[in-house]
Amino acid sequence: MNDTPLPRVFLVDDHALIRAGLHAELAGSFEIIGEADEVGAAIEMIIERSPDVVLLDVHMPDGGGLAVLEGVTKTSPAVKFLALSVSDAAEDVIAIIRAGARGYVTKNIEGPELVEAIIRTAGGDAVFSRRLAGFVLDAFSQEGDSSGAAPRPLDPELDQLTPREIEVLRLIARGYSYKEIAARLEISIKTVESHVSAVLRKLQLSNRHQLTNWATERRLL
Repeated sequence: MNDTPLPRVFLVDDHALIRAGLHAELAGSFEIIGEADEVGAAIEMIIERSPDVVLLDVHMPDGGGLAVLEGVTKTSPAVKFLALSVSDAAEDVIAIIRAGARGYVTKNIEGPELVEAIIRTAGGDAVFSRRLAGFVLDAFSQEGDSSGAAPRPLDPELDQLTPREIEVLRLIARGYSYKEIAARLEISIKTVESHVSAVLRKLQLSNRHQLTNWATERRLL
């Protein structure tokens, strides 16, 4: 009889149907010790319960997965995070790994593969969906140097934006209205406006036209 305890997993996703599906898929292989659908609750519960692995949605309101990572790792650095996202954009992958996640897989992953990814994450491995691993290797091979100095960002301006801000930036540059972006990302128009204001401030740009040119130069469209 195997008395080894099951890895303890916490689910963070702002969609109830996805959390329910994950719970049903994973319950036989792990001890699901909690779930949260917003950043603040996720941080509080993860710190309190100390799971082995947090399965983390990247794009949520109020800062998303990055905010959860930053909020938890300040006081509980031993908690391991595996990002689970619909996005396979390089900037999303790199940003979440820089913040401290052990791995990143996309939501089209098969159930058995996800189970294996969580087990490997719990064991300390770095885990990525196949095509995403190249993003991380390319990014960190370009950033590192032999002197041991701090990594150099691929693009200092782009690196200061959150994944959600980059997502909004890309849609603005493609010509979407605030209302269309809000509907597409399932957030309020006010939240879209806040993201755009933050992007303009961080990039020291004045208007939507300049923002579009900036995104076009970096091939973010």
